[in-house]
Amino acid sequence: MTSNPYPLGLRLHGRRVVVVGGGAVATRRVPALLDAGADVLLVAPELTPALRARVDAGRLHWVPRRFVPEDLDGAWLVHVAIDDPMAAASVSAVAAERRIFCVRADDRTAATAWTPAVTRHGPVTVAVLGGGDPRRAMTVRDAIRDLLAVRLAPDGIAGRPDASTGTTGGRQAGRQAGRVALVGAGPGDPELITVKGWRLLTEADVVVADRLVPGLLLDELRPDVELVDASKIPYGPSRAQEEINQILVDRALAGAFVVRLKGGDPYVFGRGGEELLACAAAGVPVTVVPGVTSSIAAPAAAGIPVTHRGVAHEFTVVSGHLAPDAPASLVRWDALAGLHGTLVILMGLKNLAAITATLIAHGRSPQTPAAVVQEATTGTQRVLRSTLGEVAADLRAADLRPPAVVVVGDVVGALDG
Repeated sequence: MTSNPYPLGLRLHGRRVVVVGGGAVATRRVPALLDAGADVLLVAPELTPALRARVDAGRLHWVPRRFVPEDLDGAWLVHVAIDDPMAAASVSAVAAERRIFCVRADDRTAATAWTPAVTRHGPVTVAVLGGGDPRRAMTVRDAIRDLLAVRLAPDGIAGRPDASTGTTGGRQAGRQAGRVALVGAGPGDPELITVKGWRLLTEADVVVADRLVPGLLLDELRPDVELVDASKIPYGPSRAQEEINQILVDRALAGAFVVRLKGGDPYVFGRGGEELLACAAAGVPVTVVPGVTSSIAAPAAAGIPVTHRGVAHEFTVVSGHLAPDAPASLVRWDALAGLHGTLVILMGLKNLAAITATLIAHGRSPQTPAAVVQEATTGTQRVLRSTLGEVAADLRAADLRPPAVVVVGDVVGALDG
């Protein structure tokens, strides 16, 4: 006789959770643990770029080697995220000896704990266990999420058929094969993805994700979905854009529905246009789902409107990934210095000192209000308020790091008192 699992919500804030493995499964599981406030120890010889970015940001601890029994000292829970059955069994054996619950990605029957299919709506978390059948759990979870979405959208938009996809409310209905969707995931809060974006994500066979994608969205993928980590960590390891393009085309031509999940909006410095052109050249149909761009969302989350009556009648969004004097830069910083509106700079932290100096040299007052918003709309958001002349030094002193958005203009203080 098989016993039913006992459902339980674990309060992991400040408690040690060990994750063994640094691949795609760990990439999907770690964000939910961090969201729960767990003290995560990652044990793996190598990591995906997305996990490495979290380590570099100080979000978790990494031991770059294989598992040893001492890794479970002080642990409350262990996730085994490796596909080697013998290695996984050795980890779970140590966990059993120490009476630590163990999740096994390779063998649910050998695990002492299961991860449910989860959907989140603000403070409400719905977790579904399907009796060991992850597809059943996902189906029930998706139905519940559809109902919650409809409740928040009385006009029924979440359940209306979509002519471009042939789907209704996240359920497959004559789904086309061999296509790509470029989906904007929003600025960081997983609830800021559009209803259509989420619906396509639940239908995907393959998800190609950037590092700026909200990790909790990946935690909700079906277990059989292929997750390709296409993280583009600034000034660190990355996949060439051509390789990403080829992955989209190859998977689609093989009959898969591929979702290219991108932070923010696919077309705002997201290279979505290049991916669309590559798919079009190969005859692969593409659906584009706009996303909430951080260029507007980050200032808003910090209490800064990019426009405000009597203060700013225009705003300009530029990329700061190249220094003002770089031959390849296409930005006219001298012209931007003469504008009276708001200037929003993405990917500009490394070159911020040179950017601010150039703006001041071409006439922008060093007393112009400026702000930096790090990891906007997430639980780790930080906001620095300064002036154009001091913001680069203040940034270094505060140890802010990417992803961050810089805002320059009088709107920075428009809503103050």
